[in-house]
Amino acid sequence: MSASFGLFRLQQIDSQIAQVETRLAKIQKTLEDNAELQAALEQVKSAEEEQRASERAQRKSEDEAQSQQIKIQQAESSLYGGVVRNPKELQDLQADVASLKKHLTVLEEHELEDMLRTEAAQSVAKEAQSKLSQIQARLGGEHRQLFEEKESLVNELERLQSERQAAVSAIAADVLKAYDELRQQRRGVAVAEVSDNACGACGTTLTAAIQQTARHAADIVHCPACGRILYAV
Repeated sequence: MSASFGLFRLQQIDSQIAQVETRLAKIQKTLEDNAELQAALEQVKSAEEEQRASERAQRKSEDEAQSQQIKIQQAESSLYGGVVRNPKELQDLQADVASLKKHLTVLEEHELEDMLRTEAAQSVAKEAQSKLSQIQARLGGEHRQLFEEKESLVNELERLQSERQAAVSAIAADVLKAYDELRQQRRGVAVAEVSDNACGACGTTLTAAIQQTARHAADIVHCPACGRILYAV
C-alpha cells in the first residue's frame, strides 16, 4: 500500500468537512439575514406610518368641520332666537351664517379628501401586512427545514471530525505538516488521485514510472506540475 493512502483518505474527510461547514455557514446567514423579510417589514412600517398620519389629518378635518357646525348653530340661534332685533345686526348675522356655511363646505370637502386618503392608506397597510404574513408563513416552513438540516449537518460534522482525528493519528507529523501546507496553497486539495494516466487535479499526463512509484512507494510522490501528492490505486 502506498504512503499516500492515508493522506488520500484524510483529503476525502477534509473535503467533506469543508462542504458541511460551507453549507452550515450559508444556512446560518439565511436564518440571520433574509432580505425579502426585511423589505416586507420595512413596507409594513412605512405603510402604518402613512396610515397614522392620514388618520391624524382626518381627525383634524373632522374636528374643524364640527367646530364650524357649532359656530353655525350659535350664529343661527342668535339670528332666529328673537334676541337680536336690530335690522343691521340681523343682516350682519345672516352674512356671518352664509360665510360660515360656505367655509363649512370647504372644510367638509377637505374632510372627505382626508377620509378617502385614510381609506387608501389603510388598504395599503393591510396589503403590506398580508404580504408580510405570507412571507413569514412561508419562511417559517423554510426555516424549520433549515433548522432540521442544520441539526443533521452538525451531527455529520461531529462524525467527520472524529474520523479525521482517527485518520490523523496514523500519519507522521512531518507528513501531516506538508499536507496541511499543500491544502492552504492548493485551494484545499493537497492530494490528487491518478486518473486516466493523469493527475486528477491539474490534468497533467504522468509517466508510467511516476504512476508506479505513487502506487507502491513508501515515500510521498508529488505531481511534477502542480506539486500535489499523488495517490494511485
